[in-house]
Amino acid sequence: MTESNSKAAQDLTEFMEAKMQNLQSKFQAMSGQLVSRMDEMGTRIDNLEKNVADLMTQAGMEEPQTSK
Repeated sequence: MTESNSKAAQDLTEFMEAKMQNLQSKFQAMSGQLVSRMDEMGTRIDNLEKNVADLMTQAGMEEPQTSK
């Protein structure tokens, strides 16, 4: 392998490593956002279920639930 080929291979390797690190950082950031949004949605669903149960109790459709 000539010196210019070796330098080109090294440059390409460094370029690809930088790109892969960038992609990994973006992936981790997006994963964190997704987990955060899923947690938020879980909280909203729990609140919605509680509100529906409260409304059903108020409407006399269901006996009040006791806390365990």
